[in-house]
Amino acid sequence: MTKTPRRPVNALHAAEALFKPAKKVAAAPPVARPALPNVKEQVTLKLDSDVLVYFQEDGPGWQDRINDVLRAAMRNDR
Repeated sequence: MTKTPRRPVNALHAAEALFKPAKKVAAAPPVARPALPNVKEQVTLKLDSDVLVYFQEDGPGWQDRINDVLRAAMRNDR
């Protein structure tokens, strides 16, 4: 009866034993952030240039006007 050595005798086997794939730890699910009322969040949004010009024509507050239109669309969708 032959016994296999506890340590690899072959250098190639020893190297392969060192680089065995690591067991992946299951990632924790992402923590859901609660939505805070009346808090605005900065985002990047791509708009057609004519849409942007339309809202910017009336001067400052164009971002608030876009937000109002999006909110109205959100309410009408429900």
